[in-house]
Amino acid sequence: MKEFFKDKYRVNSIRLPHWDYSWEAFYYVTICIKDRVCCLGEVKDDKVYLSEIGEIVFKCWLEIPEHFDKAGLDDWIIMPNHLHGIIIIKDNDFGLKNCRDTTCHVSTERKFGYMQPKSLSSMIQAFKSSVKRECNKKDLAYFQWQPNYYEHIIRTEDDYARIKDYIVNNPINWEFDRNNPKNIK
Repeated sequence: MKEFFKDKYRVNSIRLPHWDYSWEAFYYVTICIKDRVCCLGEVKDDKVYLSEIGEIVFKCWLEIPEHFDKAGLDDWIIMPNHLHGIIIIKDNDFGLKNCRDTTCHVSTERKFGYMQPKSLSSMIQAFKSSVKRECNKKDLAYFQWQPNYYEHIIRTEDDYARIKDYIVNNPINWEFDRNNPKNIK
C-alpha cells in the first residue's frame, strides 16, 4: 500500500520497518551538506584538509559519546561536503541484546510520535544542531546541512569490513566520488 501526504505526495521512509533505531547495533551513516557545497575542507594528495567548519564538525562528532552514554564511534571520515561514520549503539534499556536479525523485533506504534531517546536519529539531530549552533556563533551562519541522512544497519562482519574499507579509502577515491561536485551532471 502506498502512503501519501495530504493525498498528493508519495512518502517513502528510508528507514527499515520494524526496527527500533535505539536498539544495540552498528550503524553506518552518511550526512551531507545542503546542495553538496564543499565547505568542510578539501582533498589534496589523497588527504583531507579541514576548513573552519570542518574543524567544528570534527569536534562535535567526537563529542557524541559524551552526550549519549550508550553511543560509541568507530571509523569515520569528514569529506569536503559530507561525513561518513560508524556509530555504535551499545546495549541499552530500549532494545534486545545482541540481536542483529531484523525479523526478531516487533515494531512499536510510534509512526509519527516522539523521537526515541538514545536513538540514532536523536544522536544525528543533536550532532547536526550542535554544528549549526557553533557555526552561527562564528559568523558561519550560511552553513546548512541537507535534511535527513543516510543510514545502514551493519549486520555481518563482511559488511563491516567493506564499510570500514570504504571510509578509509574515501579521500583516495574523491576524484571519482559521486558526491564530488565535479562528477555531478
